[in-house]
Amino acid sequence: MTGNLLAHSARDGDGVRHELRDHLRGTARRAGQSAAVFDAGPLAARCALVHDVGKGSCAWQQGLLAAEVHGGRVGVPHKHAGAWLLERQRLGIMAAVVFGHHGGLPSAVRLANELRWADTDPMVAEAIKRVAEVVPEIHASGPPALPSWLTNGDKIDPYDMDLLVRMVFSTVVDADYLDTEEHFAAASRLPHPVSAAELVNRFEKGRKRLLSDPDLKASPIDGLRDEVYQQALIAAEGPQGIYRLPGPTGSGKTMAVGGFATRHAQKHGLSRVIVAVPFMSITEQNADVYRRLLDDSQGLPLVLEHHSGIDLDDGQAQRRWQRLAAENWDAPFVVTTTIRLFESLFSNKPAAMRRVHRLAGSVIVLDEVQALPDRLLIPIVSALRSLTERFKATVLLASATQPPFEALSPLRDVEITDVIPEPKPLYRALNRVRYEWRLDPRPTMADIAEEAAAQQQTLAIVNTTRDAQRLHSLIEAHRPVLHLSTRMAAEHRRNTLNEIKRLLKHRQPVAVVSTQLVEAGVDVDFPYGFRAFAPADSLQQAAGRVNRSGHLPYGTVVVFDPADGNEGVQALYGAALEATRDRFGPHCPPDDLDALDSYYRARFDFHNVEQAGLEIQRERRANDFPRVAELFRMIDEWTVPVVTHYGEDEQDVEEGRGKVDGILAHLRAGFPGAGAQLRSLRPYLATLPRGAARRAVEEGLAEPVVGDLIEWRGDYHPQRGIELTSPDPKELVF
Repeated sequence: MTGNLLAHSARDGDGVRHELRDHLRGTARRAGQSAAVFDAGPLAARCALVHDVGKGSCAWQQGLLAAEVHGGRVGVPHKHAGAWLLERQRLGIMAAVVFGHHGGLPSAVRLANELRWADTDPMVAEAIKRVAEVVPEIHASGPPALPSWLTNGDKIDPYDMDLLVRMVFSTVVDADYLDTEEHFAAASRLPHPVSAAELVNRFEKGRKRLLSDPDLKASPIDGLRDEVYQQALIAAEGPQGIYRLPGPTGSGKTMAVGGFATRHAQKHGLSRVIVAVPFMSITEQNADVYRRLLDDSQGLPLVLEHHSGIDLDDGQAQRRWQRLAAENWDAPFVVTTTIRLFESLFSNKPAAMRRVHRLAGSVIVLDEVQALPDRLLIPIVSALRSLTERFKATVLLASATQPPFEALSPLRDVEITDVIPEPKPLYRALNRVRYEWRLDPRPTMADIAEEAAAQQQTLAIVNTTRDAQRLHSLIEAHRPVLHLSTRMAAEHRRNTLNEIKRLLKHRQPVAVVSTQLVEAGVDVDFPYGFRAFAPADSLQQAAGRVNRSGHLPYGTVVVFDPADGNEGVQALYGAALEATRDRFGPHCPPDDLDALDSYYRARFDFHNVEQAGLEIQRERRANDFPRVAELFRMIDEWTVPVVTHYGEDEQDVEEGRGKVDGILAHLRAGFPGAGAQLRSLRPYLATLPRGAARRAVEEGLAEPVVGDLIEWRGDYHPQRGIELTSPDPKELVF
């Protein structure tokens, strides 16, 4: 009987099957509710209502029953019928939402070809006829109500349209997942009961509690930090749009960002705050601060930390909440990485895009925005414009070294509101370092090592792993010294950073050599620092790790250009180095805001930022979703993950090796559950350039595992991790 058309097989326990009419209507209801935030509820509901119409064919129904008995997949396609219906209802590219709800959004060209085939496929016609008997509303008399910006007669921006397809797709696949989950679990997953609009009082109480902590050492710049915070609260009362917080390092930016976001969410009734930062170490650091401010240990968690380094599958109740909430960012306060945010937004795959609709009606904070890759700036800022103009989001750009994004074409006619209207006096007041320049004559690494070793507490930042290994070994000849780079396993880096903070807190001697991973946002405070010559924003970020809390009249930052440094630095930074040389030095420090603005504009020109984004923008206009996903990669693919057997002592090594070997055997055998296994490896992962990894395999220092993943079998230095030499100085640059 058509009345018993099924969507999903019998669940365990009571053997109840999921009827198709219930699934279509339940998914439509959920999708419509989610899309109502951006004025597209009826459109998303229509797409969801027809998404599984293809399951109405006799072949699919028989396949489901056979799969129930024998196991396996149904093996009968079902995506064409609903897509065909939407195309006939004159919804055009929205048919891609249905066609891609399992495999991913297709290109417009492929969609058109598939729909031409569907015109003559009898199974499509059969499925539509059978489903219409139990869900007659699939045959709508006209198009659904559309967002007003599509119907007001104004010219439709193709990038707004691209984002609308992505948002509707997100609501439909999320609703599909949730409705299916409800069937198999025999229980509905309730949405988080708290919205970001309700967090202000909790945040303020948490801030007062944190600032009154007796273990928190008072700082001479606490008054300036409070001024920044109060200005953030005043700005939060403004209209939705794009805001900019040019907070100098050490100005309490993390707290000011949270205050702005929660107050602005209350002002405009927004559902969530999403804080995205460029590096995992900062994500963990910021998430910890916001949990201390917002979470109640006795109540439902409010802060979701979502990035590749957190294990969401360890069985703990709170971790289970995080795992479920991470699927679709169902939390009032989300801390994630910019990589996860933007690669989800520009993906075409359901699992990644399921959370994208949560960006609508949110405060989106992009912290350390100077770290966004130049080659992707045009599609990124174009999306930010659409999010604020069409999807009821507010964007806050936060950085001590603010790039002038208003110089880029998508934002040239957009007003960006400064949270701190006059930032120059604040930068002058928070100037806590004096620069010394070692550029001419150029010192050797040995010169810098000797000078650094003489300091009780010092941080030396270099541009490449090769230089970090060399400088570390040179200082090590004089005194104990710690090391940070991506050649170390993630847990090794985390433990080292914790040890650095402990030594600094107790005023014990500590010397550190690091690559640039320590710069943006990492909360350490040294009296003395060294920074190998680098682009201006990196120089200023490095200075932010020196005299951060203002306990000294001035800290010292030595900028040096090593005569025997890695030749690959020029390839790493390109024209940004020349733009820095032209503007900064003994005559002009890197925190000069006018010079910094000029530097960024020159860098944008040198790197041809406008041209670099053209291909992605062209494919967005053409609705080639797979090609956009392929082109939008925030991490260059010339690095590969490397599994190490990192351990702190022999017993730990042996325990770690046993666990790692078991996981690797599982992966090499191709058993199910690879995703969970890979997550378990995260604490042991370092990275290597692709060429170096290939040679390591050829020389027997590493072995392939699966895909790009390799296992390191060579020596692992207790301080520096993986050590490699390469004939190409340009290769080992990170």
